Amino acid sequence: MQKFIRFILKILVLTIVIAVVSDFLYTAVYLQSSNRGKIDHVYNSKNQNYDVVVLGSSRANNHFVAQMFEDKGLKTFNYGMSGGHLFEASLLLKLMVERHYKIKNVILEADLNLSNDHQAEGIAAQFLPYLHQSETIATHFEQEEDFKELYYIPFYRYIKFDERIGFREMFFNVIHKRTIHLDNLGYYPLGKKPNANMKNDIVNLKPLKYNRYYEEIKQICKANSINFIAVMTPMCENTKGINYFDKVQKLYPEIHNYENVVVEDKYFSSCGHMNDTGARLFTARILKDFFNK
Repeated sequence: MQKFIRFILKILVLTIVIAVVSDFLYTAVYLQSSNRGKIDHVYNSKNQNYDVVVLGSSRANNHFVAQMFEDKGLKTFNYGMSGGHLFEASLLLKLMVERHYKIKNVILEADLNLSNDHQAEGIAAQFLPYLHQSETIATHFEQEEDFKELYYIPFYRYIKFDERIGFREMFFNVIHKRTIHLDNLGYYPLGKKPNANMKNDIVNLKPLKYNRYYEEIKQICKANSINFIAVMTPMCENTKGINYFDKVQKLYPEIHNYENVVVEDKYFSSCGHMNDTGARLFTARILKDFFNK
């Protein structure tokens, strides 16, 4: 019996050692990476200067043509992340400030993402390699249910989110394999899909009266003298519950409603995302309204 117990203890100790060493090696790789995605790009950079930074979900990523801002002499990057929520947008802006970015204007896509204040796990996971290195990240995550497991159990976060930060992603970081996320100054253009579903139903979607992370972004901008521009971006004509955008404006009157600036289906790749032609029309309007001088 004693031999068996000693054997179990040895296995347990070995497992812990392997987990600690693996955690250290994976984290070391991520700390050297800056060309796989927008999160590692920000984390492993400093002292950037921007006239315009775009934040939000795919409705930011696909709708703001960064090059059009650049053509007007405005240094710009689109940090919108497909699938992301305001949880991630707020944390990304915190990291920019921590790394001494100088930002004149933040454009925040704030519409459908105002209906929740929880993390988008797949996107949020990409911050986790830096959990022990960044107090900003740790503090941002500390209210999450699984924070203690993620923080205190070695290698647990890499196992739980293997698809996002596991071996495959770590290996691609080792060989410096690029992705498309940083191309086109962060803007991801969509094409026109002939058979795309141009109907949507957001009747049951309700904006929160108080969205913690939206308010955080506002306060960060105010504290750092950054001009804050919050906008709602277009959706296709055949959307049920389109009065959602009116509800948002009643709760957040400072958010500019551009939902109906582009309406024809020919300008959309799907009901919630404009194609490149539509995005260019929309971006031209934003430039005219906010940066014409």
